[in-house]
Amino acid sequence: MLDHPADLARASATIFTMLDDPADIARASAVSHSWRQFVIANQFSKLQCLRACPEVSTFMHVDVTTSGSSTTTTTRQDQLDREHRAYTHLAHGLLSPYKPRDCIIHCIGASSTDEFPMETIENTLHRLDQLNFRPCYWSSRGNRDPAAPECLIYRLQADLCLVDEIKMKPYKALFQIGDPIYSAKSIRFQMGYPRSPLRPEALVCDENEGQLIDDRNYVWTYTSPEFPVLQEDVLQSFKLPRQVLCIGGVVKVELLGRAQKQAIDGLYYVCVSHVQILGKPLSRELGVVPRGNGLVLNYYLDPRQRVIRG
Repeated sequence: MLDHPADLARASATIFTMLDDPADIARASAVSHSWRQFVIANQFSKLQCLRACPEVSTFMHVDVTTSGSSTTTTTRQDQLDREHRAYTHLAHGLLSPYKPRDCIIHCIGASSTDEFPMETIENTLHRLDQLNFRPCYWSSRGNRDPAAPECLIYRLQADLCLVDEIKMKPYKALFQIGDPIYSAKSIRFQMGYPRSPLRPEALVCDENEGQLIDDRNYVWTYTSPEFPVLQEDVLQSFKLPRQVLCIGGVVKVELLGRAQKQAIDGLYYVCVSHVQILGKPLSRELGVVPRGNGLVLNYYLDPRQRVIRG
């Protein structure tokens, strides 16, 4: 028997922490004022988000923005109410079923490019091996060291994206003797956010190779295991061990090692034909804002007031 109020509260809290559907939390909070206060005080919506994606722990604070201005904390209850609203919205995005799709919206840049702009990273967004009757691929600069790494950095469609899988197709040079495939030996992925807004003029374009490759421009909140790459010109799938919340909308594809030397100059190259980052962009009513040494989750009640951060 649970006769003592404290025992009843503990038992209720245990039950609430086992709920997986955000709708269950919403229904419980609508039962009565006391139930709503119980749900908010125990931060059950936030706990749902943390169980789904541990990256949620990155957020140090929550703000709610309405009519172009951000709320400021006045009381502990105000803060809890704000967090409940934001995390309820986030939980719905994290736990609702979806069909994964390619989430890339921009190329930020490549660690090197052999012949720019003909071999730009932007070629990796095209599914075809040829574009305008020319081979379509990105190529690194040559290197005498077969272990020399390269990287490709992409901006996703939203500040918060669920990522399940990355696909990459090495490039097969049909115009060279023997049709060599310039694959990496292995691949790894990092996800995170820029320390300052990504300015359009700093992203890669036909006139600019991109200025934002340096790791010091980013905070990486997730690093994947290293996956072996087949030396085959097929779209290879790299399934992450679990669903990952990309906080900040930036993904770095690390190409580790070089499998193929070019006969004409004796240097090792890595070439990529196509990249996809598969998952689900979350609502644009949710955004992230760097603040000090941390990151704030912002909930835009009026998305028209939102400042897009690159």
